[in-house]
Amino acid sequence: MKKLHACMAALCLAFTAPISAGAASDGPEVTFGIVPQQSASRLARMWGPFLNELGRQTGATFRFRTAKDIPTFEACLAAGAFDFAYMNPMHYTIFSQEAAYRALAHQQGKRLRGVMVARADADITEISSLDGQVIAFPSPGAFGASILNRASLRQADVSFEPSYVKSHDSVYRAVAAGLMPAGGGVTRTWNALDPDVRAQLQIIFETDGFTPHAVAVHEGVDPVFATGVQTALLGMVTSAPDLVQGIGMKGFVSAEDSDWDDVRALGMARDETGITHKGDIECPSG
Repeated sequence: MKKLHACMAALCLAFTAPISAGAASDGPEVTFGIVPQQSASRLARMWGPFLNELGRQTGATFRFRTAKDIPTFEACLAAGAFDFAYMNPMHYTIFSQEAAYRALAHQQGKRLRGVMVARADADITEISSLDGQVIAFPSPGAFGASILNRASLRQADVSFEPSYVKSHDSVYRAVAAGLMPAGGGVTRTWNALDPDVRAQLQIIFETDGFTPHAVAVHEGVDPVFATGVQTALLGMVTSAPDLVQGIGMKGFVSAEDSDWDDVRALGMARDETGITHKGDIECPSG
């Protein structure tokens, strides 16, 4: 199978981390995009070994890809620039329609919840205390960290000004440094946070839970190969549990498009989500 959606090297460097996963093989070479909830270097350390093993099991070479921020990642999804992608729930409901991605799996035993954090020594114990404040979020379209938390603040009649700081880790560090009184994240990135930073923070609010991030495949990928990747993903909890734990998960379960109907039931219009059609760098689609 030919390599799909290959980036020209110079442009690829502009919006992805130039990191490879998977040993050279005679099998297909494919890209695997990871939503940039954390820094590119940290995501590469977490996902690189996992993708190496996925490549070993499937005979493919997986190329780790991310973006400098979530809006640019959304541009790449809109362009169909990744063969496989790990994307947030709202991304999936949009780009399964707009860019022909199909769900293969999602995290096992997980409901995605947004959390709001403040400094541990701050006199802030509930979101009503944030009225009139500037609050940090990763990006407009980050589902749990931004969309769910913003909706919860508005439902509580809390006025606020959002400040978008690129990643979940950037939110936590900005709040810990006292640059913002509070910020939004999700339980997975909170649990994966540097313990020294987390010790400076407290969770003051948690949203309801929703179906978590999707691992999805683009329609241009051979369906037989995609099924093989899905099988390997589901088996990683047994074959490589340490690598699954290394990406902050317990395992994967098979997914269907209807699994994200709870997200669709929010009834958010496209322009209400904050998810962009493209970032400031266009991703090549071929």
